[in-house]
Amino acid sequence: MDLQDQLKNLFPDHEPEERHEPEETQSDIWLQDDPILCKFEKRKGKPVTILEGYTGADDDFKKLAKELKTTLGVGGSFKKEMIIIQGDYRDKIMDMLKKKGFSVKRVGG
Repeated sequence: MDLQDQLKNLFPDHEPEERHEPEETQSDIWLQDDPILCKFEKRKGKPVTILEGYTGADDDFKKLAKELKTTLGVGGSFKKEMIIIQGDYRDKIMDMLKKKGFSVKRVGG
């Protein structure tokens, strides 16, 4: 017996409302035609994922970096027109960016 059945037994007259999950909305980040390059490197023995090639404003790039870091739950930084994410998250990052409407190119490996 799952939670829904238990709730129906407790409140037989209640009819649950249908929830509509909000679709992922288009953010205010500028989308470009050229692909963002997603590559993997080791720096000081630690794996990092690097995104570069974004031609939008620095503020948009910083917003994108913050969104990626919070979604993945990892650390990272924004330096010299690059987003540096700690760890090898190329596949997850590429999927997230494609869902947002970016074109992404995997570089190396």
